[in-house]
Amino acid sequence: MTRRPGWSVRLKLTLTYTGFVLVGGLGLMAVFALFLRGYRERWQGQSDRVVIAPSGSELFADVAPAAIAMLVFLLVFGLVGGWFLAGHVLAPLGQITTATQKVAAGELSYRINLPGPDDEIRELADSFDAMLARIEAQVTAQQRFAANASHELRTPLAITRTLLEVAHKDQTREWTELDERLQTVNTRAIDLTEALLVLSRAGQRAFTPEPVDLSLLADESVETLLAMAEKHGVTVNTSTESARVMGSPALLGQLVTNLVHNAIVHNHGEHRCMWVTTGIRGSEAVLTVENTGELLEEQVVATLAEPFQRGTARVSGDQAGVGLGLAIARTITEAHDGQLLLTARPEGGLRATVQLHSM
Repeated sequence: MTRRPGWSVRLKLTLTYTGFVLVGGLGLMAVFALFLRGYRERWQGQSDRVVIAPSGSELFADVAPAAIAMLVFLLVFGLVGGWFLAGHVLAPLGQITTATQKVAAGELSYRINLPGPDDEIRELADSFDAMLARIEAQVTAQQRFAANASHELRTPLAITRTLLEVAHKDQTREWTELDERLQTVNTRAIDLTEALLVLSRAGQRAFTPEPVDLSLLADESVETLLAMAEKHGVTVNTSTESARVMGSPALLGQLVTNLVHNAIVHNHGEHRCMWVTTGIRGSEAVLTVENTGELLEEQVVATLAEPFQRGTARVSGDQAGVGLGLAIARTITEAHDGQLLLTARPEGGLRATVQLHSM
């Protein structure tokens, strides 16, 4: 946008300060002139003598040079003092401007770190630093996600190319075997692509909220994945109470399904169990999915919701997914202004808790 040149904020503040000082001086002179005008006669004590005071014009003529000199002094003082005072007040804004220019040049790690007491400008600088920290974290996460996604998508394509090259060189190989392997690789690539699309849609919050009962979604997900649980030898325990929220039924259904699926395929031990519960806790609707398994370190748990982070020794079989289940669950939760908490169970396994605002 093209704008016409204008005065600087510092000059505007200087002229404002000077104007206030001059108006104050003129006001004092006006009050003094009114006082002189009424001061014509005065009584002294209780005597009948009347002391005739000089006229107001005579007194004004005597003090006029001093008053004019005072006005000139106030003008100079207002201009000089206002200029330095405005510069002192606006100095932090210069630091913010510098930070903005550095960020625009790509230095997302730059921080203002404005010193001094808490005031409006310090609050603005701290808010700007917090915004930069969030932007830097998001950019870093996006770069890491893009690199991981490229690697994950490249893997099935590389496998497909290798299989085709081997089949081309070895004409005796059965095409049925090759077809089965290609079908498996192709299915994995499709699943990964669909997971990336769900992750993208959830992050954009492109949905119209409507009433949803988490207990119904939990029951539906458990029923859908019950055959898989039986295949893995996992005993499913449910305790679902009504927990109504506003959100997207499709995305929240995906959220619950991902958590239940994750609890099934990453379940280890002699007695494999999982628990699915829903209910209201205060002003929040809570969904909890936990499962048995190996002992997890807190450092590992903290990374499980990152894209393509499956955790050490947590992949179990060919149905372990593409490493986006918990990442999608967290993105969907945040898209509904909720919170996903992942904690390691002391007995082994993982506990996933979703907290959303209840209706």
